[in-house]
Amino acid sequence: MKARNRHWPIGVLLWMLLGVAMAENNPAPQEEIDRLLQLVTGDESARNTALAFVDRHWRPEFTIMVLEAAYLTRDAPTAAKLITLLEQKTGQHFGYAINTWYVWLWNRPPRLHPLYAQFKSRLYGLIDPKFSDYFSPERTSTIRLDEVRWGGVVQDGIPPLRHPKMIPAGLADYLEDSDIVFGLAVNGAARAYPKRILAWHEMFTDDIGGVPVTGVYCTLCGAVIPYVSRYRGVTYRLGTSGFLYRSNKLMYDQATQSLWNTLWGKPVIGPLAEQDVTLERLSIVTTTWGQWRHRHPNTQVLSLDTGYRRDYSEGAAYHDYFATDDLMFNVPQLDKRLKNKDEVLALLFREYPDQPLAISAAYLARNPLYYDRIGRLDFVVLTDSSGANRVYEARGVKFVKWDGDHELKDDKGVSWTLDEDKLLASDGRALTRLPAHRAFWFGWYAAYTHTRLVD
Repeated sequence: MKARNRHWPIGVLLWMLLGVAMAENNPAPQEEIDRLLQLVTGDESARNTALAFVDRHWRPEFTIMVLEAAYLTRDAPTAAKLITLLEQKTGQHFGYAINTWYVWLWNRPPRLHPLYAQFKSRLYGLIDPKFSDYFSPERTSTIRLDEVRWGGVVQDGIPPLRHPKMIPAGLADYLEDSDIVFGLAVNGAARAYPKRILAWHEMFTDDIGGVPVTGVYCTLCGAVIPYVSRYRGVTYRLGTSGFLYRSNKLMYDQATQSLWNTLWGKPVIGPLAEQDVTLERLSIVTTTWGQWRHRHPNTQVLSLDTGYRRDYSEGAAYHDYFATDDLMFNVPQLDKRLKNKDEVLALLFREYPDQPLAISAAYLARNPLYYDRIGRLDFVVLTDSSGANRVYEARGVKFVKWDGDHELKDDKGVSWTLDEDKLLASDGRALTRLPAHRAFWFGWYAAYTHTRLVD
């Protein structure tokens, strides 16, 4: 039997050649991700091959991944090549100003690769394997994933204080009256958390007055917010994720590794982002140790015995950051009505989640008795002689006199006394304390660009 020569029709041959060319010019998404990762993980030859691949197949979706690779690579020549590539492909010329690249990118419509979550998971998993879980592709995200930046530490690399040792006020001889503390009172149990300690840990978890509490301190945005850790019967064990969103610390919960927005009090990436979970805020006051002890002589306060070795002297942590108006991690937009790190009193009530309010701390210092309204809720802000702010519902009561300490009088001549959780009238009425906290203006505005500002 003679063998027959097979002659392919010319159309079939052209179709096959076209298919090869298309595969070359349009690589599969998985190959693109693998190549982009080699910019960081490969040896010199692999990095150069990957760089040529990215150059040849460039599309805008590569921008954020090349930027992250340039930021994380330890090879200076590769970083230089990646910056040059970014400038050539985008037409922007920001050089090594990584923050400027991010701001430019965030102010453009999002262009993310379909496998960007996988890229982020694998890339940051090289730093801490626990990071891999944060960004796995099947996870829900309610924020722009390219706005999530690594803060430079591993998970709980800034160690939270879990059930920290507390001591009576009389034993806290390490504190000066002028030292800044964050004061919290829950069901009659008063606690003071000195800034000089909490700035090194940025979070504490404890049971206070029978309530499980997570206090989170975003040092970058100047906000300390205490949350009730339990929601609808579930107690969330929260920690420091190592990542930021708009210069705002992202927490994580140990059970699901979901990421939580600190200023929103809710999960934004992961399984819990699909659920209706928003933690309850508690009232807190930024004041001096002398003033807090004056009001609460039986208060408990953090001990220096934290289990960690740190320089807990006043002003040691974040001294350079707090000393200027510059940001460490940029945000998409700034509002210049106030300086970046001017302090505001931040209010967001559960009944009106879409009506955030910021009141300049300097304005409140000039107006220690201030009235305002959010929705149908009217309230009064009392600023004491130390500059500390407390917010109470008003219910139509108009105060005409406030001694800056404990005593008030309304326009009917009724005397009132200030307590941490309420204002008490001589006729038995009470006005409840409302949650509020201090924050840097830039950080609050970045989280709530629609906020109302009183200044």
